[in-house]
Amino acid sequence: MTAPSSGAQTAGRPARLPRSARRKQLLAAAQEVFVAQGYHAAAMDDIAERAGVSKPVLYQHFPGKMDLYLALLDTHCEAIVAQVRAAMAATSDNKERVSGAVRAYFDFVDHESEAFRLVFESDLRNDPAVRERMAKVESGCIAAITDTIISDTGVSRARAELLASGLVGTAETAAKFWLASGRQVPKAEAEALLTALAWRGIASFPLQGESA
Repeated sequence: MTAPSSGAQTAGRPARLPRSARRKQLLAAAQEVFVAQGYHAAAMDDIAERAGVSKPVLYQHFPGKMDLYLALLDTHCEAIVAQVRAAMAATSDNKERVSGAVRAYFDFVDHESEAFRLVFESDLRNDPAVRERMAKVESGCIAAITDTIISDTGVSRARAELLASGLVGTAETAAKFWLASGRQVPKAEAEALLTALAWRGIASFPLQGESA
């Protein structure tokens, strides 16, 4: 008699997943619940039920609801910062860099998972741990764009940070407004409009070695 495979079910019990796969499954279920209900209304019972596991299994991986929420925030906060960094590194064409940064925000809010609600619309913004992560997203995106502005224009860091914060704030606010207003403008056109707006300002700064 052969032993059952690792993916098989035995005695009516669900298959035992590797720890990393189980963690991923639990986080996916938690994200669905948090996005739909918000942090305060969500319950560990709801998350366990959505994941198809018992509460003891859920607590083996995450001691509490906040641990789940912060793990999700870390994942998505790192993702948006990485997208902006990638946009800066993808080309030496500064207009394309601006376009890429704008696109990163529109892609983030437009994703079917609606994970952006955890980052930009959290009902836990007053919690210190959550607030710290929000600040890291903003500072990470600003830093990525700041370094590009400094290397290309030679303006001081303080001035480059101010310019970068303007681009980040514009992209985030416009992307959220675009989604909330029902995507009335096609996504590609919305991105192009924001890129044109931002680029007209940034392009007025000469490249290093050029006269103003």
